[in-house]
Amino acid sequence: MTVTDFEFICQILRERSGLVLTNDKAYLLESRLLPVARKWKLATFDDLVRVIRTKMDEAVIKDVVEAMTTNESFFFRDTKPFDQFKALVLPAMLKGRATSKTIRIWSAACSSGQEAYSLAMILSEMSAQLAGWRIEIVGTDLSTEILSRAKEGMYSQFEVQRGLPITMLVKYFTQVGDRWQINAKIRSMVQYREFNLLHDPMVLGRFDVVFCRNVLIYFDQPTKGRVLNSVAKLMPDDGFLFLGGAETVLGITDRFQMVPGQRGVYCVAGSAKPAAMPIAAAAGAQR
Repeated sequence: MTVTDFEFICQILRERSGLVLTNDKAYLLESRLLPVARKWKLATFDDLVRVIRTKMDEAVIKDVVEAMTTNESFFFRDTKPFDQFKALVLPAMLKGRATSKTIRIWSAACSSGQEAYSLAMILSEMSAQLAGWRIEIVGTDLSTEILSRAKEGMYSQFEVQRGLPITMLVKYFTQVGDRWQINAKIRSMVQYREFNLLHDPMVLGRFDVVFCRNVLIYFDQPTKGRVLNSVAKLMPDDGFLFLGGAETVLGITDRFQMVPGQRGVYCVAGSAKPAAMPIAAAAGAQR
């Protein structure tokens, strides 16, 4: 791979998805894009680059972007955000939305759906408290292929063993051969839509809770700021934003502020700050 080819592909990825690759990640291009080359009956990575340069075929470019931006996900990833969702966010939402009885949740860059379905399972466990409520979960990703997988809700033995409590597996999944499919009720709780975070999210509507976890780490600072500012426009004053453990709004945007005592959870700047609260009681609920 030449430096010129690397920079050419990096430019496409940055423009189309916001993904920023440093020189030490050059190996990822060849490992992830060789299967794309083979799909298009091309022998090598160099052949793939040549075709993109000469034809700028949108279908090929789309496959390249999807291959580079599809990231792994797993059920109840990192555990704590889901404990916070159950112990901090839902009680606040139930109180604040008592009249409308409507909550909208966005799982941004949802990949193969584990995050969105984890939230759906938590809400299903609280069905008695949520009787009469209209809960919407929207999962978005720029990869149509990964969204098809998410809609199917079919996972390998390895995938269901990563973070998913055995009680949840038994209750919400059916074994199909050597794989596991989440049941139709949970699948029906999530809508999946193709969406690029570099675009205007107003087309998705407003959201009370946004999970945008482990996404911003792939963007440069200006792109992070644009994405966060766009997300803020979708949220009410009492909404909640979840970011990944290695992500922050500090030095990037002044539209959000951290919820006191709750790492990774943010509220709209200027809104009433929810009091810090212990979540130890909920900590074991999803283990």
